[in-house]
Amino acid sequence: MDIEKIRTLIALMEESELVNLEISSDDEHISLTRHYDAPAPTMMAASAAPAAAVEGKPAEKAGSVESSPMVGVFYSAPSPNDPPFVKVGQKVQAGDTLGIIEAMKIMNPLEATQSGIVDEILVDNSEVVQFGQPVIRYKA
Repeated sequence: MDIEKIRTLIALMEESELVNLEISSDDEHISLTRHYDAPAPTMMAASAAPAAAVEGKPAEKAGSVESSPMVGVFYSAPSPNDPPFVKVGQKVQAGDTLGIIEAMKIMNPLEATQSGIVDEILVDNSEVVQFGQPVIRYKA
């Protein structure tokens, strides 16, 4: 099996969030498994009130937040020449893409878990984010 076929299968796994993929034919066999060091994190909405200052940015405003589901690099746009996914004051619906978090060379969409109006974007483009770090704050 050539490397391009393997890359295509890996992309298929990433797109459909498969954990295991096994394919056999008469003369070929491939088994792909994605391993996670910890259980796959889920996006969580939390109150920003108890959060201390994050990366020197105050957290005194109330309102719910979208937090990073993993450690990685936050990107506010699909590419450097594209406009950002969201802007302050923009209304978003649950499921809308708020940004991308790159982890281990895989681009993972950061999706809104709720509907609301973006009050503040708490991280800069290309900034490293930690698991659970608030990224977007909604208006209260």
